[in-house]
Amino acid sequence: MGIFRRVILPVSWLVVFAIIAVALVKIAFVDGLKPSDSGPAPLAQVDIPVVPATRATVTNTVEIKGTVQSDAAEAIRSTSAGKVIKVFVEQGATVAKGDALFQVKAERVVTSSQPSKDGMSSVPKPVYDYFDVLAPSSGTLQSLTTLIDQQVSVGESVGKIDPGTYTVAGSVTAAQQYRLLGKPGPAEIALVGGPAPFQCTEVTLKNNASDDGGSTSGGLSSTGGGAGMGVGGAVAIPGGGGGQSQDGGTPTGTLSCAIPAGHEVFAGLGATMTVSAGVAADVVTVPLTSVKGSVKDGIVWIAGAGGSGAAPEERTVQLGLNDGNVVEVTSGLTEGEHVLEFVPGAPAAPDPMMGPGQGTHIPAG
Repeated sequence: MGIFRRVILPVSWLVVFAIIAVALVKIAFVDGLKPSDSGPAPLAQVDIPVVPATRATVTNTVEIKGTVQSDAAEAIRSTSAGKVIKVFVEQGATVAKGDALFQVKAERVVTSSQPSKDGMSSVPKPVYDYFDVLAPSSGTLQSLTTLIDQQVSVGESVGKIDPGTYTVAGSVTAAQQYRLLGKPGPAEIALVGGPAPFQCTEVTLKNNASDDGGSTSGGLSSTGGGAGMGVGGAVAIPGGGGGQSQDGGTPTGTLSCAIPAGHEVFAGLGATMTVSAGVAADVVTVPLTSVKGSVKDGIVWIAGAGGSGAAPEERTVQLGLNDGNVVEVTSGLTEGEHVLEFVPGAPAAPDPMMGPGQGTHIPAG
């Protein structure tokens, strides 16, 4: 027992400590100097999303919020100079285009004098002409300021006729204007709280920067309804007016349509105009997010053939109709080819599963 305590136990502890010391030296000076075979594995890998070009039917339908507006009253201008001798209608009367409103007596200028019986020249007797001033359009006589024995001149404004017609108008953005360049057809008008939707054929698209009073797309008439007045100059005030259109973009134009007769409407009523600008059936399409540009010419990026690590190929394509989500590719791309889902360098569409401020960014190149 005494030998175990004095000899065996101390020697055992010395052996244990020696083993520990050797292990520490090996870890610090041998294993730590060996080169690492591989680095740490990446925590995540970002794959650039690609989509195939597929065949689909593209319906170019643009929906625009608008407001019903009364068409402006038309001015009555005197077509003759002279003295008013008769007034045929009173304010508030209903008139048709061409109805006589008042009569003007005008003295005719006589230059030659007639000789008398004694051979002396005599002052010629005055000669008068009588002219009826007619209504320039149909409607309700809103005002007529002429009075008996009043002198009027040619072109003088003497009253107004309210046509009693209405126009629905709404602001459009640049993107919507580009989509409406392809000859927009009739618009379907849905009134807020009103009757069932109805068709409106007199569609006019006006650029806000134009000075010619409006232009018509697709050869459609630029005149309004029953009064025959232009609606290209209508000012849209959807939702009570404002500097933003319904989709948040800056308004660059105005789309308006004269409401056909027989529909009960009133000024200030909200409306939605649905305009169709063409249908392309069974055509090659890609998402709008894949294309840089959306009208006529565009650029897509073809996915690299060597996999996700290969650089994409930039390619110019020709574009047709788009419906706000996908766009028709008329040439430059075939069905089945894979393109980048998002334009390089542009932020992807926000994922609803992500929180505010989060999203995917596609690196350029």
